[in-house]
Amino acid sequence: MNYENSLDFARKLDQEDPLRAYRTRFYIPEHNGKPIIYFCGNSLGLQPKAAKAVLEHDLSVWQQMGVEGWFAVNPLHDEAWIGYHRACKEPLAKVVGAMPAEVCPMNSLTVNLHLLLSTFYQPTAGKPKILTIAGDFPSDQYALETHIKSRGFDPDEVLIEIRPEADGLIRLEAIQDGIAAHAGTLALVLMSGLNYYTGQVYDMKAIAQTAREHGITVGFDLAHAIGNVPVYLHDWGVDFATWCSYKYLNSGPGGISGIFVHEKHHAAGLPRLAGWWGYDEPRRFEMTKGFVPMPGADGWQVSTPNIPAMSLHKTALDITAEAGMEKLRQKSGQLTGYLYYLLREAGIHVLTPDDPAQRGAQLSLLVPDGGKALFNRLVEAGIIGDWREPDCIRLAPAPLYNTFEEVWRVADVISRF
Repeated sequence: MNYENSLDFARKLDQEDPLRAYRTRFYIPEHNGKPIIYFCGNSLGLQPKAAKAVLEHDLSVWQQMGVEGWFAVNPLHDEAWIGYHRACKEPLAKVVGAMPAEVCPMNSLTVNLHLLLSTFYQPTAGKPKILTIAGDFPSDQYALETHIKSRGFDPDEVLIEIRPEADGLIRLEAIQDGIAAHAGTLALVLMSGLNYYTGQVYDMKAIAQTAREHGITVGFDLAHAIGNVPVYLHDWGVDFATWCSYKYLNSGPGGISGIFVHEKHHAAGLPRLAGWWGYDEPRRFEMTKGFVPMPGADGWQVSTPNIPAMSLHKTALDITAEAGMEKLRQKSGQLTGYLYYLLREAGIHVLTPDDPAQRGAQLSLLVPDGGKALFNRLVEAGIIGDWREPDCIRLAPAPLYNTFEEVWRVADVISRF
């Protein structure tokens, strides 16, 4: 697309946007009686207007039925509380490119990461190593460190970190070369699918293929990728993945996480940290010894689900699944491409790759001189982004509720700083 730096051009793009009606399905926060420009969906997505009704329904069921509410079908989801996870599986599978049996909403991201590591990190004396990227999100780093230590190994010796080059980005070739160089001692490849700081999208398909060629298990943290960029976990042959849902999926603060376990592992009798809710559902209330897992990803559940969180997740998830990841990706690429064009005109250094295939909804701006002052100016102008020390402003126009006019107005404030 050939972009133009004008408000009229931005408004024209909005008029032609096939997804423009989705904005009306979200509450836009206000400041001094005016809608803010919210470019922080990479940290917390906005509230769907349908969220209040589903919470009120669950509260009403709890109030009127008590424990019997577990078995009363919610007409909004066509499931009783006891089966809410099933209501999420079809739309979730569409969003992550999976079969419904391969996904399950549950827990929080880091809890799920630990559960999956207990299954898929099985080190031996000859193959104890994990390959990841340097500077990945802290929870991932801490989870890997503690699992390595719990198996009796030293993280400094066992954890292989692929480091960024001088421009702050990590090349696909560096990851592939790292896998090949350490293939004989690698037990696992685990990394983010999209870098939380730089906004770089990694070629998960190619990474998974390289790992498979060397017989190495591969998993991804999709916290910043899910609902942001299309993924095809089943077709790519990814072994496992987990994510959060409160960013681009808009499921609410601390919203329910989820997991993917490829069907090739469903009948493998893999080790796991078990809990009551993962026990074979028809026999769950027999309360017998000896764990018998539910089929598929559901067998990795451990605890009774948070019903209000699950309701919010289903409500928000339906919106993303309805819009479709391909259409969302197309608009997101245009929004981010327009912002990238305008920022470059303003002389701003964008850390995020200039290759659209390596970008999601987020652009990371490096402003070494006066960065925090610029960020504060944006806030004063009613623009909400995200500040990361020491000099990074993250801006993430989300295709479900952000507009091209908002992109132009953000860049206009920056250009006049």
